[in-house]
Amino acid sequence: MREGPHAAVWVRARTARRTGRRGASSFEGMENETTIPVAVRGDVDERAVEQLRRCANAGSATRAALQADGHVGYSQPIGGAVAYEAHVSPSGVGYDIGCGNKAVRTDVRYEDVATQIPGLMDEVVSRISFGVGRKNDEPVDHPVLDRIGAADFHPQRALKDMAAAQLGTVGSGNHYVNLFAGDDGFVWVGVHFGSRGFGHRTASGFLALAQGEKFNAKGVDGEMDSPPVLLSTDSDLGQAYISAMQLAGDYAYAGRDVVVDRVLGILGARATYEVHNHHNYAWREEHDGRQVWVIRKGCTPAFPGQEGFVGATMGEESVILRGTSDPAGPELLYSTVHGAGRVMSRTEAAGRRRKRTVCGKCGWTQPPRTARVTTCPSCGSQRDLSKRWVLDRPGKIDWPAVTKALAARGIVLRGGGADEAPDAYKRLDEVLSAQGSTIEILHRLRPVGVAMAGMGEFDPYKD
Repeated sequence: MREGPHAAVWVRARTARRTGRRGASSFEGMENETTIPVAVRGDVDERAVEQLRRCANAGSATRAALQADGHVGYSQPIGGAVAYEAHVSPSGVGYDIGCGNKAVRTDVRYEDVATQIPGLMDEVVSRISFGVGRKNDEPVDHPVLDRIGAADFHPQRALKDMAAAQLGTVGSGNHYVNLFAGDDGFVWVGVHFGSRGFGHRTASGFLALAQGEKFNAKGVDGEMDSPPVLLSTDSDLGQAYISAMQLAGDYAYAGRDVVVDRVLGILGARATYEVHNHHNYAWREEHDGRQVWVIRKGCTPAFPGQEGFVGATMGEESVILRGTSDPAGPELLYSTVHGAGRVMSRTEAAGRRRKRTVCGKCGWTQPPRTARVTTCPSCGSQRDLSKRWVLDRPGKIDWPAVTKALAARGIVLRGGGADEAPDAYKRLDEVLSAQGSTIEILHRLRPVGVAMAGMGEFDPYKD
């Protein structure tokens, strides 16, 4: 849907009907006389706009905005910001609590290490773990782990061992560790990832609690267009969520700090400047003269003077930006994009992969919907059968062509896959332009080394 670069709509707010545990609500109810402003920037899919309108209809919402990188998310769209006077929304914050970006400028000149980028990226992927698990036993410790062990919300204490095992790991999906050549001539380090399994388990636990289940129970998975799950901030459950969310956010910050410090060690560099910002969170802020909770899913705070690091695709320049005092800022809840924004689903881009039995000796591959075999029907081998990921349905992205094009432009890629190819996303400059004068660009960062999980990596906490 093309709403135009400065579109705004108004929706009538509705009251919420409580379901599940006391203090939890899902949208359903009668119209009242309040109208809620909803601002939309750029060329955004109509379904994402409808998701935001549904959130703006719910609970104590006072204003909502959808950034130009917006696309469909679970309940609340990616790129969406909603302000509530008396609610927080676990479905709005999402599963990767406190996911964010950190960029640091180093004291290393790019021209001094340009020929060393392949070796440096090899060391990055050997010392930093992507996907699930840790590939090395380098000790990782941080004070946040002690705080998890003594968490105010007691169920989080049981997650300490998992949090410790995953601290400083990056995961998969659109999460990365990059080296950039800055427009100032220096090497920059940039990372994007969040709170890993600790945040995911925290989020899923509160969604289960909101349904009247126990924290460790598996709640009923909602549809993508489900109404928002709202917790009253006056309730014990709402206060517990705020505390638990904040701890998960601190854990995400700690993880990004650990990874950036490790990359600085690989470079033999020190940081001379840093920008560290996050999304997927609930902030207590003042808007329109009242105190509200702003739920930002996949969008970045950008108050006047506030800096942020916004990543592009693996093949395009990322930016350091700063919020301005433009009069349009308040209608966006002083928010901006967190990336370029998807235009293809992962399956659309990469195709569908399934695990099949494959014979390593002759290459026979088990056909779909057939019984398990213990002997290869083609060559008779029993020892050479194994389960492997097999492309079941091709996607739109020609991944070998993408990697060839990146290499021709001097971008050293480690990992990655078709679902993260540049053409699976919008162009960052276009979405930044759609945000108008609410932001200004301070630095442009050209990718020279990109490290991500590979296509075969499984990670339930990737986005």
